[in-house]
This record gives sequence, structure tokens and C-alpha cells, in this order.
Amino acid sequence: MKRTGPTASLIRRALDGERVPLARAISLVENEAPEAVGILDACFAASGRAFRIGVTGPPGAGKSTLVARMAQDYRRRGETVAIVAVDPTSPFSGGALLGDRVRMGELAGDPGVFIRSMATRGSMGGLAVHTAQACDVLDAAGFSRILIETVGVGQSELEVAQAADSTAVVLVPESGDGVQAMKAGLMEIGDLFVINKSDREGADRAAFAVKSALELRAPGGDWSPPVLQTVASQGDGVAEVVEAFEQHRAHLEATSGLERRRRRRLEQRLHDLLRERLWGEFRARVPEQRWAASIDALVSRRLTPHQAAGRLAGDGSAAAGENGRAPRRGAGRSGRAVRSARG
Repeated sequence: MKRTGPTASLIRRALDGERVPLARAISLVENEAPEAVGILDACFAASGRAFRIGVTGPPGAGKSTLVARMAQDYRRRGETVAIVAVDPTSPFSGGALLGDRVRMGELAGDPGVFIRSMATRGSMGGLAVHTAQACDVLDAAGFSRILIETVGVGQSELEVAQAADSTAVVLVPESGDGVQAMKAGLMEIGDLFVINKSDREGADRAAFAVKSALELRAPGGDWSPPVLQTVASQGDGVAEVVEAFEQHRAHLEATSGLERRRRRRLEQRLHDLLRERLWGEFRARVPEQRWAASIDALVSRRLTPHQAAGRLAGDGSAAAGENGRAPRRGAGRSGRAVRSARG
């Protein structure tokens, strides 16, 4: 469908890399405005070229400083860079608490760098809900490297691996004693590991602990994640981190790994969109009175959650008997199994 009017002009100017239209387009996508779908559809065909780099790790690891230094190094290499910095949400405005210009002021004014702060808005994975879509817009606008910085993950909040082509886990020397206790997920998503602030005592010990932990994880092909040490505030070791990312990109391209990762990302996107759409259509068909009655039946234990879901879905799988009560505990297959086990 041909687009006319302000949206068409906005899209054209955003894809040309004009800063204000580009920021406006991302805001429309982030806020789920009526124009968002048209913007994303227009950007999709032009996307898929940028190398997306995730930078994650616990709060206080110096991720923002490292990302800013990486951007500077990429600029020296002649690459254009977009930074998506995911920040905590303000409880008052709903926006990002930390401003991009405050943290990355050294990059301000560089025409080859675009910085966008996004609020988590309740996302539990360290990433804003629409981070991937914002990256699509930036990708279509022609940025060759997109750096995605998370708000600071816990031990199970690992969405960054789904949004990025390559991911670095940033730790500090004090992490050394706790690496072995980390959940496997955080250790498994890293394509490279960075011990930042390595001028502190314990940096070598932390690097050794990470290397030891990596030896215990399941084999992930013929790529061995490097463990690098940096002092990002001084720029020490940053060039090596950038080079490691570029080596990993080359490795992925040579082994078709990049194509597989991007295919999985698109499959996940399709899954999420379909789930959201089907849920919305289903919820619109269920009268509010029927929905409330189902909740009441759960609260009073007259229906189990599976029965209530079955009845609402209309699949007939949740018949609870003529009296509408949940089956007696221990009845059914599980009850028979218990009685058999007892003899």
C-alpha cells in the first residue's frame, strides 16, 4: 500500500538518516502509535545489514563507558554507530531515568553516531519491549554497527541474546568470587567476556574464574569466547574488545551462524506478534461478565485453571462434571498411580 502524507515523509527522512525524523520514528514505534506498523513495514526490507552487538552484565560494571569507548573505536574504523541504551523507567514520566547525553557526552555532535535511551517500562529482561524494533529502524537508516546496552541484568534476565548478533558479558574484578555461583544462562549467552575496571585488585583472578566457568558450559561449536580485560574509563583494552567482536562476526558469517541467529530472531518476532494478536482477538470475544465469572470460579476452587481456560477457549476439554466442581484431589491418572505405587 502506497503511503502518503506526513508518515511517508517521516519514513523517507528517517531512512535518509535525518536525526529528528529518525528519533520521531523510533518514538512512534516505542509508543505503539498507529503509524508504528507502517514505519516498521517500510524499514523491514532495508534492514538486516547492521551488525547488532549486545553489552550486558550487572549494574555498576561500567557498561555505558565501555559502549561509548567502543563507539569511538568503531568511528575510527570508519563505521557508523547507533547506540540503544536501555535505562530504568521513571516512575513519574514513564521515560528513561538516565539521559544519553549525560552518560555519553563525548559522542555528542558526531554525525556518524546516533544515541537513543529507551525505558524498560517494566520489562524484566534488561531490555525495553521495543528494543528490537528500534534496532530495525536504525538498521534501515544505514548504521553499520548497533550497540545495545542493557539496564543491568540479574541472573536470569537474558533477553539481550535474542536481540543481538553477538553479545559481551561485562563483569568487574569483584565478580570473580561469584562467577561460579552465577546461573548458567548468563554464562552461556556471552560470545565474549570483559573484566572491566581491571586496574582494581583481583582482575586476574576474576578472568581466571570466568575461563574456568566457561570450560564447564556445554560446547557451543568451534568458537571459544575470549576473556578480555579493560579499563574503559581510560580506553585501555577497548580496541581489543572491538576486534574480538569483529572476529566473532567474521566467524559467524563463515559458518552461517549469523544467518541462523537472525532467522531465530525473526521466528521469535513472528511468535511474539502472533501471540499478541491472537490473545487480543480472543480477549475481545470473551464478555467481561464471563471473564469475571471464571476468575470467581478459580478463587472459590470450583474450577481449576486448566478447566477455566478450556471453557473460555470453548474447546470442551474442561468439563468438570454436572456439578461444575473440580475433580477430587488424587483422582484420575495421578491418583491411580499413587494407589498403584502404594500397592
